[in-house]
Amino acid sequence: MKFFSLLLFYVSLALNVSAQSTPFQIYLEPLEIPGVGGLQAYAFGQHQGKWLILGGRLDGLHRRQPFATFDIAGHNNQIIVIDPVSHQKWSAPLTSLPASVREQLSSTNMEFIQNGEYLYVVGGYGYSNMAGDHVTYDKMTAVHVPEVINAVIQGTSLTSYFRQITDAQFAITGGHLSKINNTYYLVGGQRFMGRYNPMGPAHGPGFVQEYTDQIRKFSMDDDGTSITIVHLPSITDTEQLHRRDYNVVPQIMPDGQEGITAFSGVFQKTVDLPYLNCVNIDSSGYAVNNSFSQYYNHYHCAFLPLYSVSANEMHTVFFGGIAQFYDSLGTMVQDNNVPFVRTIARVTRNAEGVMAEYKLPVEMPDLLGASSEFIPLENLPVYANGVMKLDAFPTDTTLAGYIYGGIASTAANIFWINTGTESVASSQIFKVYVVKNTVSAVHELNTQSLGHLRMMVFPNPNNGIFGIKFTLDSVTTNRLTITDEQGRLVHSEELKNLMVGENIVTRKLPSLRTGKIYLVTLESGTKKAVVKTLVQD
Repeated sequence: MKFFSLLLFYVSLALNVSAQSTPFQIYLEPLEIPGVGGLQAYAFGQHQGKWLILGGRLDGLHRRQPFATFDIAGHNNQIIVIDPVSHQKWSAPLTSLPASVREQLSSTNMEFIQNGEYLYVVGGYGYSNMAGDHVTYDKMTAVHVPEVINAVIQGTSLTSYFRQITDAQFAITGGHLSKINNTYYLVGGQRFMGRYNPMGPAHGPGFVQEYTDQIRKFSMDDDGTSITIVHLPSITDTEQLHRRDYNVVPQIMPDGQEGITAFSGVFQKTVDLPYLNCVNIDSSGYAVNNSFSQYYNHYHCAFLPLYSVSANEMHTVFFGGIAQFYDSLGTMVQDNNVPFVRTIARVTRNAEGVMAEYKLPVEMPDLLGASSEFIPLENLPVYANGVMKLDAFPTDTTLAGYIYGGIASTAANIFWINTGTESVASSQIFKVYVVKNTVSAVHELNTQSLGHLRMMVFPNPNNGIFGIKFTLDSVTTNRLTITDEQGRLVHSEELKNLMVGENIVTRKLPSLRTGKIYLVTLESGTKKAVVKTLVQD
């Protein structure tokens, strides 16, 4: 397969974030627990070191044929309990639960959050015998985590520890359920009814797909018997909240307040590619950050949020998954098929609110991470929203938690050849260590993540005929130059007739020599971006 190679440089004139020291390292240690099977896109809660796991898929990447995709054989119909310390696993079937509870808790991509002893799961997608079709469930189920864990281990009755309500606002899959102070935030996602078909809703059996395009807010009162929901005014943005199957991460904002950030997600309204920007959400509203672009981790994957109060820096570490870009021998590769990747990267927000992306020197050992979860250690110092207090970690090397499951793929791009054997649900567990006070390796700043220009050269490599795509936030003087690796100028021009927003210009430069690398530079006012391109036959 021929990939598009893309090496991006952005010179930030406002802030030299590249001078930031590496705040920590990440170390992964495999953990084997007998009997633990593969699982992806599940929900979890925990109590006294034991994990309670519900729902998810037992297979890998969903197939594209409607008759085969999201089939009932891939449902997880078990309640699973795992003790990572004693290396034990227990399970119990869902069969004793009422049908509506049983069906929702065997679905995939539910939204969930644990509050005290209760795990709340919302929505999810799967085949419903009651409906006779694939549905997104309009349910919230409250699960008493300690009691269910104990019942599974002891083999006793489970039924009294589950309560369920029906609410059309909860018919969401692929979104995220978060909390800021006392308000719950159901961010993004979609309502999908019927069998998946990549050819669209008018083909085959047909389906209904409705993105929420919203942040749905509500308050909840749960006295242990009854659950009372009060819906608050939703926030709607059909352009920037049109996202699903992505990461929404709790944050501590520069002013010290709790917030959440929606990173990347799919799909953009005008093209089937991930978003590169992010959406910051706090108790006062939301703000789209177009001054930052995330390149390395685009779909839902395990993530670790860490905040340093001494530096007023918020770090979010992303583990593998699926992305439009990845690094190959120091070159950023753009692949619009959006492949599975091994990249571990962090996004850091500094005291001024400026965000930047860094590639870590460690990677996932294989094409892992998509639809996995990070399960934090319970006894570490955290903020109310679960963000870990990095400065308060007791030792230089701290076990922060575990990564379990997700999709393990045999190749980067498998969707169009997927017969069900090219990927599996991973049974792998990793211990995740945070190592402070080390200078053993540098986190590599992705300078393009800071840029407003978002310049790309395509195809790359090329034969001297190529396009240049970039975004302008104002019309100003724009100069395009091309130099060889020794800095010799081979082309220079002022670009005319550009517009605010996305621009694409094409150039045919037969004088470029085959087998040579050239630097394509765009200067727009005070902004500058440089892309390395390879010319070949």
